[in-house]
Amino acid sequence: MTGIKNLSGATKGYIVLVALVFLSWAIFKVLTPDNFGSPDNLLNYFQASLIATVGAIGFYFVMDMGLFDFSIGANIILSAVVGCQLATHFQMGYTGLIAGAIATGALVGLVNGVLYVKLRIPSMIVTAGLALIYESIANYMAGGVVQTLPSSLRAFGSMPGNIILAVVTFIIAYGVLNYTKFGTYTYAIGSDEFVAKNMGINVDKFKVYAFILSGAFFGAMAVLTISYGSSMVAATGMSSMARNFVPTMGCFFGLAFMKYGIPLQAIILGEFIVNIIFFGFISLGAPTAIQDVITGLALLVIITLTTKVSKGEIVK
Repeated sequence: MTGIKNLSGATKGYIVLVALVFLSWAIFKVLTPDNFGSPDNLLNYFQASLIATVGAIGFYFVMDMGLFDFSIGANIILSAVVGCQLATHFQMGYTGLIAGAIATGALVGLVNGVLYVKLRIPSMIVTAGLALIYESIANYMAGGVVQTLPSSLRAFGSMPGNIILAVVTFIIAYGVLNYTKFGTYTYAIGSDEFVAKNMGINVDKFKVYAFILSGAFFGAMAVLTISYGSSMVAATGMSSMARNFVPTMGCFFGLAFMKYGIPLQAIILGEFIVNIIFFGFISLGAPTAIQDVITGLALLVIITLTTKVSKGEIVK
């Protein structure tokens, strides 16, 4: 017991995360040993989790400041539509796909941030309203036609392309969070916005920056999404919000493990856990509604357990 107590906070966090990964895998492996959890399957689960991981890493900057974004799905769809059209109709190839999607995502983030700051109403309300607008724009641009990415432009839908893009985004996020003024201010604003203002931090400006950065990462997620699925359908009537769930759950892991000093690493493994649970229910043949209910409950339990700190405990 003494040895465990002497472990660093990061080491404790990694132990908990790895244990959760193993536990999630073991439960479904016991329930359905023949069609779940083989090494090849686990690799596929991990690759699928990378898509949401990229978006969740960027979203962490927004959530850590106590803000929320209901336009995630609409942003991903709009960014994918723009990137696909630049890559195909305008024959810009990978340049159009990547630059178009990321720039669109960042622009959406800029609009979200500026309107949130100017209107002075909760970010959830602002982004929920804007999601309808982004959906309409994407639907107009798509013209009711499914946007399909040709096979020659799907390098980011499988290894090593998806791994490379995910690693690049992680390095950028890690560098920004740990080695820049913006990263320091992100923690300061998230810890206590009032104190941050008294320190002379322009809180509104850095909130806008957080939305822009988050939007750019959702643009990168859009590249992975359309590359993996090969096509994108423009959504209407707030149906894009279904895409909000998985990146948000990954962010919850990041916030839960922030006390251990490994928020971004927790997002990566957290999204992997989410996918293990998701594919586990698929292997069991469970109805979608039951999958959603049980997955939500399981993740709530996981987050509750990992955020519970004993009285007087200090994680170093």
